[in-house]
Amino acid sequence: MSNPVKAAQYLEKLEDARCEGRWDEVLELVRKVRKHANDRTCLTAVAETEYAVIKASQKQTASSTPTTAVPAADLDTDRLLPKLLEVIGTETTYPQDRFQAQVCLGWVHWTIGDYDSVPARLPTDQEQENLPLEQAGGVSEWTRVCALKAAYLKAYCLSRAKKTDEALRVFHGALGTLSHVWNGQKGRAQLQFWAELLLTEYCMLQAQALERGESSLEDEAALAAFRSWAKYWEVTRTQGAPLVGGHGFRGAVPRRRVWNEYYAAISSILQNDLPFSAGQVGTAANESSTRNQLQMELKKVENAYEALLLSETTFPRADEEREEVENFVATVMKNWDVSVGRDWHEQDLGSGGKEGLSRGVLDILYRAATKTFHSTAILRNLFTVHLAVAEFDLAFHAFNSYIEIVKKGKARVDKTGHLEPSLDDDATVLETVAQAIIALCKYGSLSVAEKARDIGVELEEMVQKARPPLPSTGSSIPTVDEEHGNGVDLHPRLPARVYALSWQAIGLSQAHWSRVTFDASVRIDLQTKAIRSLQKSLSPEIGNPTDIRSLFTLSLLLAEQRELSAAVDIVKAALLSNNKTTEPTIENSPYLRERSLVPLWHLLALLLSARQDYTMAARACEAAFEQFNTPEVLFGSQSSSGTFRSEHLNDAEAQNDGAPSGGLVDEMDDLEKEGILQVKMTQLALLELLEGPEVAVNASQELLVMYTRLFGPMHLRSLTTKPKQTLEAPKSSSGTLRSLRGSIFGTKSDKTTRQPRRRSLLGIERSTVPSDRPKTAQAAVGQTTMAPTIEVTTENDGPSRPASVRGRSQSLRRNSLKKRDGSSQQQRGQSSSGLPRESAVADGTPLTSNGAIPINQQIPLGWSSRNSSSSPQSFSKGRGLLSTKGSINGSDYNILDSLSSPNPLPAIKFPEDQSERQRRTILVKVWLMIASFYRLARRYSDTRDAIREATTLVESLQVDISKDISGSVSPSNPGWGGQISLEELTADVQAEMGLLAIDEGQPYVSRAHFEEALMHDPDHPSAVVGLSNILLDIFSEVLLPTPAIPRIGEGKEEVLDSITRAPKTTSGMIETSYFPPATPLGLGDTANKGVSGTEKSGVPTQQTSKISATDALPAPYKADSLPLIDRLAARDRAYGLLSGLTKLGKGWNYSDAWFALARAHEESGQIDKAKEALWWCVELEEGMGVREWHCVGVNGYTL
Repeated sequence: MSNPVKAAQYLEKLEDARCEGRWDEVLELVRKVRKHANDRTCLTAVAETEYAVIKASQKQTASSTPTTAVPAADLDTDRLLPKLLEVIGTETTYPQDRFQAQVCLGWVHWTIGDYDSVPARLPTDQEQENLPLEQAGGVSEWTRVCALKAAYLKAYCLSRAKKTDEALRVFHGALGTLSHVWNGQKGRAQLQFWAELLLTEYCMLQAQALERGESSLEDEAALAAFRSWAKYWEVTRTQGAPLVGGHGFRGAVPRRRVWNEYYAAISSILQNDLPFSAGQVGTAANESSTRNQLQMELKKVENAYEALLLSETTFPRADEEREEVENFVATVMKNWDVSVGRDWHEQDLGSGGKEGLSRGVLDILYRAATKTFHSTAILRNLFTVHLAVAEFDLAFHAFNSYIEIVKKGKARVDKTGHLEPSLDDDATVLETVAQAIIALCKYGSLSVAEKARDIGVELEEMVQKARPPLPSTGSSIPTVDEEHGNGVDLHPRLPARVYALSWQAIGLSQAHWSRVTFDASVRIDLQTKAIRSLQKSLSPEIGNPTDIRSLFTLSLLLAEQRELSAAVDIVKAALLSNNKTTEPTIENSPYLRERSLVPLWHLLALLLSARQDYTMAARACEAAFEQFNTPEVLFGSQSSSGTFRSEHLNDAEAQNDGAPSGGLVDEMDDLEKEGILQVKMTQLALLELLEGPEVAVNASQELLVMYTRLFGPMHLRSLTTKPKQTLEAPKSSSGTLRSLRGSIFGTKSDKTTRQPRRRSLLGIERSTVPSDRPKTAQAAVGQTTMAPTIEVTTENDGPSRPASVRGRSQSLRRNSLKKRDGSSQQQRGQSSSGLPRESAVADGTPLTSNGAIPINQQIPLGWSSRNSSSSPQSFSKGRGLLSTKGSINGSDYNILDSLSSPNPLPAIKFPEDQSERQRRTILVKVWLMIASFYRLARRYSDTRDAIREATTLVESLQVDISKDISGSVSPSNPGWGGQISLEELTADVQAEMGLLAIDEGQPYVSRAHFEEALMHDPDHPSAVVGLSNILLDIFSEVLLPTPAIPRIGEGKEEVLDSITRAPKTTSGMIETSYFPPATPLGLGDTANKGVSGTEKSGVPTQQTSKISATDALPAPYKADSLPLIDRLAARDRAYGLLSGLTKLGKGWNYSDAWFALARAHEESGQIDKAKEALWWCVELEEGMGVREWHCVGVNGYTL
């Protein structure tokens, strides 16, 4: 007898029991529904069948999965199937009951393993569409469960039939059934079970399809399954019942396995640079936001997977491995390596940028270390990431632990004959050790050079014990590797890349130690060993002959050993190489090869200048910039501040209407930028040598403009701690700060006396700018930096030197021997070492970045360091900068096919304050070079102002270092990444002031500056040489003491004449000082000595021919010379200073020091030693470039 009220109650209870999985209550509720609702026959039959299927499935073993077939006899299908077919055929009133019966019928066939019948028994798509499944409250919850069940059963059968695409479409279509779950409606047990089962199988099937290549990550729906899983995970958390780790149901894959597949899929998109669709995560407006969305999604998946992995993983025993943890770490590191690469920018990574990403990776590594035992992979990755965030001390702590564990592990493997999975192989170990050596040599100070040498010795032992790669013979016949007795190859052959990198690091450590060692007797041996190691690295048979870093280091070493022809050949081979790469990379940064060649062009310029081909050396500097085609490529058309452009660039910009864009320099790190600036400084040094210091002073403005573009505006005035006297009107005709139209420190009077036709650094003639012309960006630089154009006048500061080809530039070496004068096209026939010197150029077409530089083509704006049309030396038509043929030891060299080997070190991000200190250090060097140009142009007032700018920067650095609380930086220690300490920088400034005082005829003032320089840096080369020359002048009485009491009735000039015992040389020098004008200090008298290092002014010098040790000391006011004991002390001190300097890495190849040492030997009566030192000095001068060799490698011998 039916009762509607009770029927509704029992129907609701039956629905609740089925949804909650309380199957023991189902049979009783079915009986009551039949009693009070006899028209629901289909519903009761379905409920009974579901109960029977559940009970039969529960009889399976605990290891059985939901897909394990149940015997038909246990399920009594002979009775259940006909009954279900009958009720399906008769049910017309309740469509949901009929739908549930069809799903139940298919479930029965699936349970007994009759998979071929399942699709035919399940509801059709049309029947399912007739139900309002996506509407809230449109159907009952159990109907939704049946819909999910039907989709799962159908997709499972399709996947068994190898119809993966159809199965994935079925799974994807079932996501609409979960719409009410996405809306926050909490489902009951069975809905959660089937939803998780469907999403799990969907994700795993998608992962299998991706692995087999049946599906592509480039499809927009490739991540739909994983995103639905993540969304379901989030919904359950908001509903107060978050999912936990483990298995969602019996026999299923672990939940973290789904997250692992999700993480692997999205990591593949990142690593392979595939198109990314934000999908459910969000809509990206542009490429930058798309990458940001990718990083956000990757981080969310990474956090979820890591949390489950670490919570379900216990710490292993010594004989256990945690392979899944190490695999996760390996994937994290691959993603990190891509994200911090050249192609990714700070804005692509969201808040924190690359440094924040690296910090997050460090946290992951340390957490992973708590679940592993002595994992060498984690320690190796800690070393790498700590390097990336400039935490060098922590990085090398990790490296030391890594090496210790590896050594013990390798010894264990050799003893037992069994490989340890968690132990790195030989190639990985050698590559890591090589990275450590390169990091020490590139970023370490002198105090860590010995550590680099020790590690290099260990690496050499490892390489010699390892099995080298097979020689590359071009044969495709495979060789059989030697195996251990149990069939395991304990030590496989090294790859050629690792073998080459190892020898490169060994050679680098030897070269670096040769530069800083105190033992002069082993320096040549170390350099020879370094050259041999680098030659092994470049071996065509078993090395990597295309590695640009090894080529650069080898050529620089050869240059220091004065093997100029061999060094030029190697550099030319690298520059003539084809534009290829031997290893795959996803970095698509434009002009990457050209950027790597800038140091090689710079080195070529110095090599050509050492061979006295100064014009071609200047051309090489221009070629370093011309390979970027136009200035806009390197510097951009306009910066955000608009303060970096000079007049010639503004003129060029008037011809372009393109939109403002950044240049390549915006993507470079500070070291690469400094390398570009060093090329410009060498360009100016060549300009000073070719055309005189006056032209170099004019061109110095471009150096400041380039610095501003590279490193940002120079806020010099903000660094000043007290009012500067230079703002007052100077007493001379120069010394005021003006706008861009004048000199840096010039006055209006300079305009009337400047040269009619000024040569520009950039190779164009500067004409008078009309007054109505708007201010250019260069003017903005001048207003910001107070660094306007530099002009030279000879009205008040004496005659300027002719702009002819002189000997070596005196900007950097004041008292050096002069090379013979002559045209820059003259070539030396033979070097001091006896090797033939070939011409650096040959007939042919000169090169550009594409392989040719037409000579008759006008030099692009922005590159030339002089006006080629007005230069005394012009290029002959058809004469190329580089030749395609050369000789190494008499044989032709081959042009390299490619430049390979990516940077072995990660991109290192230094703290902002440290970067700022380094930039100010670079600016100090710039101002000191400008000061040297002023000094050589006899613009002494302007020289002092330039030195004062450098002094202001040094004082600001001292304040910053005093505020540093980390303890990693001190005045004598620049810290990791610092190239020069504050003490050395202060000594540079004092040494330049000393040179200025010498030029002004104030030797005693100069001596005070040199003494102060040596107080800061006891081995400062120029200060030691300058002071030693003064001391030797005192010994030889070329320089007499200042009288204690001037005699009455004598004027100032008479007093000076009596002191120097020589007439004054120039009125300008005498009038500016109360001290005697210096005859060439330290070089002696031409008649007596026979050797002179500076131009003689005809001033006779007084030599002491007879020295009596018994001479009584006169009264102080009567003394006109120093006692013998004081002069001997001065001579001996000069000898001690010079002897020590020439044994150090700073001075072993410093010709000025050897020349001064020869004079000290001569003054001591050691003629043979003096001759030996002079011959060595001549040999050094023969192979010396216009600047020191170390200016090429900003970090020593590394790129």
